[in-house]
Amino acid sequence: MTTTASTTEPVANARDLALAHYAARGVLEHVLTRHGITFQQQIALRTALTADTPQTPDDLVAQIQDSLKTDPADIRTTLDALLAKQLLDTDGPHLRPTDAGRKLIAAVGAETAPVSARIWGGIPAADLTAAGRVLALVTERANAELAALTA
Repeated sequence: MTTTASTTEPVANARDLALAHYAARGVLEHVLTRHGITFQQQIALRTALTADTPQTPDDLVAQIQDSLKTDPADIRTTLDALLAKQLLDTDGPHLRPTDAGRKLIAAVGAETAPVSARIWGGIPAADLTAAGRVLALVTERANAELAALTA
């Protein structure tokens, strides 16, 4: 009797998602450390930089909390650190990235671009599309579960 090996594709699960997240985040944090900022500071600065309209501290806290699911007091500390580093500046009731903040985000982007290309390169478009759909659904469901837990 002859048997053939089964070639099944791995099925993604929560652990795989977490491992991929932390592996990619580790690469980013390595770069951020060289630039003297933390992951949360980079997220806050990028949020301020990519906003369509000027943001108040409360606006930024809400957006960052929605992304990182972290304590608003920690986010305010992060914004204060960015102000102290002169990467953000006040403009009336709003916070705006400074030229130094813009240059920092550009430098981090330039440094991580070739690494990202090596990580993501060669993955078939159909796989990326399917992964995008799955990740969007997982995010939606996890956000709903978190909202129910904190209601």
